[in-house]
Amino acid sequence: MSSRTKTPVLTREVLAALPKSDLHLHLDGSLRLQTLIELAKKRKVAMPSATPDGLLETVFKSAYKNLPEYLRGFELTVACMQDAESLERCAYELAIDCRKDNVFYIEVRFAPQLHARADFPVRDVLAAVCRGLERAKKEINQDPQVKAGEVPPFACGVIVCALRFFLPVFSAHYRAYFDALPSAPSTDIYTFASLELARASVRAAEEDGLPIVGFDLAGQERGFPARDHQAAYQLAHEHFLGKTVHAGEDYGPESIFQAITDCHADRIGHGTWIFSQKHIKDRAIADKRAYIDKLVRYVADRRITLEVCLTSNQQTIPELRHDLSKHPFRLMRKERLSVTLCTDNRLVSRTTMTDEIQKAVSTFGLDPRALKDVLIYGFKRAFFPGPYHEKRAYVRAMLNYMESVFLRSGIDVTGPR
Repeated sequence: MSSRTKTPVLTREVLAALPKSDLHLHLDGSLRLQTLIELAKKRKVAMPSATPDGLLETVFKSAYKNLPEYLRGFELTVACMQDAESLERCAYELAIDCRKDNVFYIEVRFAPQLHARADFPVRDVLAAVCRGLERAKKEINQDPQVKAGEVPPFACGVIVCALRFFLPVFSAHYRAYFDALPSAPSTDIYTFASLELARASVRAAEEDGLPIVGFDLAGQERGFPARDHQAAYQLAHEHFLGKTVHAGEDYGPESIFQAITDCHADRIGHGTWIFSQKHIKDRAIADKRAYIDKLVRYVADRRITLEVCLTSNQQTIPELRHDLSKHPFRLMRKERLSVTLCTDNRLVSRTTMTDEIQKAVSTFGLDPRALKDVLIYGFKRAFFPGPYHEKRAYVRAMLNYMESVFLRSGIDVTGPR
C-alpha cells in the first residue's frame, strides 16, 4: 500500500512543527504569567494572587461561568501595561513565545486608548508596542537557519482596536472625552474616539513608519452597532489599512453584514453565528434563511476571512462549552468560506496555536490537506506589512516549508487529492 493511501496521523509533534500564523491575537490577553506578576508588583497593582498557580485558579481559568468572568483578567493585565516599558516588554515576549510555537506571522491587536493619557499619547503607545515586536523580529531573524534560507523569517504587524463601548473609568484617555464633551450623547463620544484613533493610527503608519497594518472594532455588539464607527473605518479605508471587525460573536448575521457594508471589513473576528437564524434580531428580515444564504454567498465570494477562535468561543458561548462539535467551523468549511484559526488570547484562554489546530483536527476530522488549506489561509489573508510581491514570496516560502514539514513526517500533501 502506498503512503498516499494510508490514513496519515497528525500527531501533536507534527502540529507543533508546522508553520502557523495568528491573525487574531490580543496583546493584553496574552501576557506571560510571571511577567504579569512582576509588573503588578512593580506598578503596585493589587492582584488576587502572587503566584502563577494562584492566578490560574482565581483569574485565568480553563473554563469561565460567563463573559464578565472571562473579561476580568483584562482589567488586571491592562492595569499593568500603562507605560512604554511594560508595553514594549509584553509585545517582545509575545512575539518570542509565538515563534517558539512555530508561529511565523502574527498580527497583534490592542486598544491603545486604554493605555494612553495626556503625557503618553496614542502614537507613543503604538511606538512602544512596535519597538517590542521589531526587537523580537530582529532577534528571531538572526538565526543562522533563517539567514541561510532554510527556515522562513518571522514577520509581524499591529492591528489597532477601537471600542464599541467604553466608560470614563476605562482609562484617563477615555475619561478626557467625557470631560470635554459633557453634553454629548455617549454614541457621539464613541464615534469621535474611534475616528481620532483612526487618525492617530494612520499618522503612526505613514509618518512614523510603524508597522500598523489594520483597524479593528471590539466590544459588546448588542446595542453598540458598528455603523457608529463608520467614519473611522472610512478613514482607515482611504489610507489602505486592513479592516477587521469583531462581529457575529454575541450577535447575529446582520452584525456581520453591517461590518462588511458599513466598515469595509476584509476579515471578521469570530463570525460564530453567521449561520444562526435565531440570532437574527432585525424584525425587518422576514426570510431569515434566505438572508443567511445570501450573506454566506457574499462572504464566500469575496473571500472575507473569518478569524475563528475555538477555545475562546468555548469559554464565552454556553452552547459550545461542553460540545465543541456544535461550533460552525465544520459548516464554514463545507460552504468553502475562507477561515483561519487563531488564539484570541493566549493567557486568558490558556491556549496556543498548536492547541487550536489540535482541537480543529480532533473535533472536525481535518486531514493533512484540509489543515494545510486552513493554515495557508492565515498567511494569504494577512494584512502583510509590505508590497504585494513580497507577500506572495513570503506565502510561497511558508507553503514550501509547510509541505517539507509534512513530508518529514511521512505525509505528502502535494499533487492531486
